[in-house]
Amino acid sequence: MKRYPELALLAVVVLLAGLLAGCGSTPEPEVVEVEKVVTQIVKETVKETVVVEGETQIVEKEVEKEVVVTATPAPRGGEITYGLTLVVSGVDPHRDASSELGIFLTSVYDPLIWQDQEGNFYPGLAKSWEVSDDGLVYTFNLRDDVTFHDGEPFNAEAVKANFDRIVNPDLGSRKAVYMIGPYDHTEVVDEYTAKVHLSEPYAPFLDSASQVYLGMASPKALEEWGLEQYPEHQVGTGPFVIEEYVAKDHVTLVKNADYDWAPEFMAHQGPAYLDKITFRFYPDSATRVPALESGEAQIMGEIPPIEANRLMSDARFAIYPTNIPGQSLQMFVNTSNPPTDDPKVREALVYGADREAIVNGIFRGFSPVAHGPIGRQTPFYDDGIEGMYPYDFDKAKALLDEAGWVDTNGDGIRDKDGQELVLNTILMGWGSMPEVGTAMEGLYRQLGVKLEPQVLSYPAALEAARNNEHHLIPMAISSSDPDILSSYFHSRNIENGFSWSKFADPELDEWLEAGAQATDPEERMELYANIQQRIMEEALIIPIRDYVNLNGTSSEIKGLRYAMQGWFPWLYDVYVEE
Repeated sequence: MKRYPELALLAVVVLLAGLLAGCGSTPEPEVVEVEKVVTQIVKETVKETVVVEGETQIVEKEVEKEVVVTATPAPRGGEITYGLTLVVSGVDPHRDASSELGIFLTSVYDPLIWQDQEGNFYPGLAKSWEVSDDGLVYTFNLRDDVTFHDGEPFNAEAVKANFDRIVNPDLGSRKAVYMIGPYDHTEVVDEYTAKVHLSEPYAPFLDSASQVYLGMASPKALEEWGLEQYPEHQVGTGPFVIEEYVAKDHVTLVKNADYDWAPEFMAHQGPAYLDKITFRFYPDSATRVPALESGEAQIMGEIPPIEANRLMSDARFAIYPTNIPGQSLQMFVNTSNPPTDDPKVREALVYGADREAIVNGIFRGFSPVAHGPIGRQTPFYDDGIEGMYPYDFDKAKALLDEAGWVDTNGDGIRDKDGQELVLNTILMGWGSMPEVGTAMEGLYRQLGVKLEPQVLSYPAALEAARNNEHHLIPMAISSSDPDILSSYFHSRNIENGFSWSKFADPELDEWLEAGAQATDPEERMELYANIQQRIMEEALIIPIRDYVNLNGTSSEIKGLRYAMQGWFPWLYDVYVEE
């Protein structure tokens, strides 16, 4: 048994060229250094469950552990406003899928285990855990001193209630149900011991258990409010409590004065420093920097790159470029709708996308060019895909010629059998997707390909994809495990999931399934290299950029760090410097 310690057209092209021309003096993005965490070694007596000659016994032993101490006390108190960029369609972490909800709910819920910024696991609501040799049983030894915001105790029954809720078909989970993998049931061994049983090995389970989507909610609140009303009455164990939620307007959190179970890698222990945090929505990118500069908000996500360059030279502000692991920003190419059912057309679209021009022109050097379905920050990224599709305008034209698409009437748009080469392109309003779509429209027009873009809300875009109305549709979802690829490329997710390229490949399915189960890192690397290679060989996506979120703050904000997943701020240590 494995044991773990406690622990546009032509004008568009001209515009893009102009943007590039202005990039020559672009300063190198700088990551803001976080404050140093000071630690010391202490000894403590711990209880441990062991099996001796078939009998379970509890023994005590003395261990040394490294704990965080605060070298210089930080100012307490204060209120801040945090600017969100996507108006979320749902805020239930078990049911809904957006990364935006995790920005505020990471402060409301605690996970069973935590990951630091390097991906190391630490105790959370579980003070220790064990994994059976066959990878089917995870035993969590829980803290006995944690209470929910409503005063109810946290225990093994709570673990069971939360995990059972996630897999309840009536909930209609869009993310957590995939993250929890082949969950079978939770066995309540005693009040503070829970055994989670899986039907097959699932390598990403601990990573999933460390995220807000599998966070622990009060069973009393879940039962009292039911599946539909709970999102407006959420109760967790985290350092902040939801005081008010007004849909599409704001979320207000207040300090949990009883909080005393932060993970070891935080910079202090006890309650959070801030008294109140108000999260407001700024979906219009043009409003974000004015809100920051006026003092309306003290932290703002997704600062436009051109504005980030300006703010970097202003001592009143700080920019935190935060790498987001998981999917690169990519355009899914629908293989079930003509003309993108033709591999030559798909390949032409990848070769014809001048990704470097797009990244430099729109993102001003803050984001690396993407080469495949996951970014460089993601575990098991394969750099072998990086030379597969260099920008090659002539090759793109030749591939379209080979596929029979030529301009027969001289109107600048290729046609075949009386049909013009027109691609229905679905875009969302976040992540600079409209700007990327405009740039691609101009680049492809030079190839004789016409894009018909539609900017839709996230729910409307999901519906359009489900209805197979697209040729191209973008997405970028964060994940600290490459199993995210299963959600977007396994054939089981074509009809009702996110497999928007609509590509069915039994061998690809086998690799994805094996990658989720394999626990050996070398085996996983080989499998995920094969997966990334196959996705690009078939030109199922047009990769654009590795995602970098530009967070801006007032210079008075101190102690801000972001979790490994990139989107989620740890606001527990944040304070306002007077």
